[in-house]
Amino acid sequence: MRSVAVVLGTRPEAIKFAPVIRALQDDPRFEPVVISTGQHRQMLDETLDAFGLTADVDLKVMAPKQTLSQVTYRSLRGLEDYFAASPADAVLVHGDTATTLTGALAGFHLRIPVVHVEAGLRSGRLGSPFPEEGNRRLVAQVAALHLAPTPGNLANLLREGIAADTVTVTGNTVIDALRWASGRAESYGDPALADLDSDPRRVVLASAHRREAWPHLPEIGRALARIADEPGVRVVVPLHRNPVVREALLPHIGNHPGITVTDPLPYLSFCKLMGRADIIVSDSSGSQEEGPALGKPTLVLGNVTERSEAIVAGTACLVGTATEGIVAHTLELLRDRVAYDRMANAANPYGDGQATERTVAALAHFFGMGPAPEPFVPDDAVDELSVELARTADFART
Repeated sequence: MRSVAVVLGTRPEAIKFAPVIRALQDDPRFEPVVISTGQHRQMLDETLDAFGLTADVDLKVMAPKQTLSQVTYRSLRGLEDYFAASPADAVLVHGDTATTLTGALAGFHLRIPVVHVEAGLRSGRLGSPFPEEGNRRLVAQVAALHLAPTPGNLANLLREGIAADTVTVTGNTVIDALRWASGRAESYGDPALADLDSDPRRVVLASAHRREAWPHLPEIGRALARIADEPGVRVVVPLHRNPVVREALLPHIGNHPGITVTDPLPYLSFCKLMGRADIIVSDSSGSQEEGPALGKPTLVLGNVTERSEAIVAGTACLVGTATEGIVAHTLELLRDRVAYDRMANAANPYGDGQATERTVAALAHFFGMGPAPEPFVPDDAVDELSVELARTADFART
């Protein structure tokens, strides 16, 4: 039996790791140990609980107003102390957070093989998203096994000199999590949304929180207010807890009769809300994957994305952060049924619900305990174009 340390600290990591943790717990070949840095506190705990999971180790690094460097330092120190006392056979990290980077560095420093889940995403611009693009590039340099969601992600890694025999294309485990969560929520998680099923209006689900969006949040807020002015439209905004985000957005959306503002919703309730929504407008990385999987046209707030596949497939569109562009794209979808259906019916490029199975199989193969899994292959047209985009590393909106 192999001991596998699963390091997580944020809500997205918990969502995307949850199916993997459950599968490892059920596999007699592995003994998973879930280590939480606590980088996100309340949202992380709520999400793990939704999947019936708890952390075996909690480093509790969360502190008020701490900087990225302080989060990184405290996480790295805690993880190295833990691994020095309780060595593992592998360290699994996910994506591109401070927790991801420190988990990879702690494993590397103690010569524990690092397995990078959701490897190979690239925007091609070091500062966008920040600090995620830098984090994932750094992790790629120390990982022993790279689990790439798409062929385009594989192409990114190969272009950077990563050995092909260390990469497996798995699909994205967020699709597995979404399928598991579908239909499990009894409510939308907030009393303000209790009437949503009986509300005949079309629903635009909106969110913005990334650091590079902060200077543009007033423009985004004005755009959401104008979208909510459209007859027959209701905008729902689960608002991020960060005070910077709240102080910038609330003056524009807080008192609009067509906008419902809530606190961040529990994961199962948020999945239910995505299913109810007609359009998603967001800078969230998860929404760029979940929207296409649910057949929801997804308008990405930004000029660049590390998730080019949905843009290529046509189920997502980069709309920038300027008020006019956001409003124009959203109103087109609300007013033009042909344009809406074109996006809603585009292919989902991110997975077939078997990413967890491939992830566990790839890990077993890494340890010589099973055959290599067959790679995930998306729709041919999406596959070819996403690989070509990855080759040029130019995903910017022109």
